[in-house]
Amino acid sequence: MTFRVGLVGAEQILLEEIANPAMKQADIILTYALALNTPEPTDWRKVNEAIIQRWSISGLRRIKDAAWSKSA
Repeated sequence: MTFRVGLVGAEQILLEEIANPAMKQADIILTYALALNTPEPTDWRKVNEAIIQRWSISGLRRIKDAAWSKSA
């Protein structure tokens, strides 16, 4: 039996976590991975732009690569 876990309100959760200075990239990676499996729409452009503003384009790449490897 296989279960898929996702988040309700994933976009808002991600944006809040990204804006929170206490949250590190490792925290965002886990939330991003869960959000990838969520059927509700997520404005990925908005989320990715927030990540770039906080960390950088290379930070976004790190987060996306790690999140995709965890969500598979």
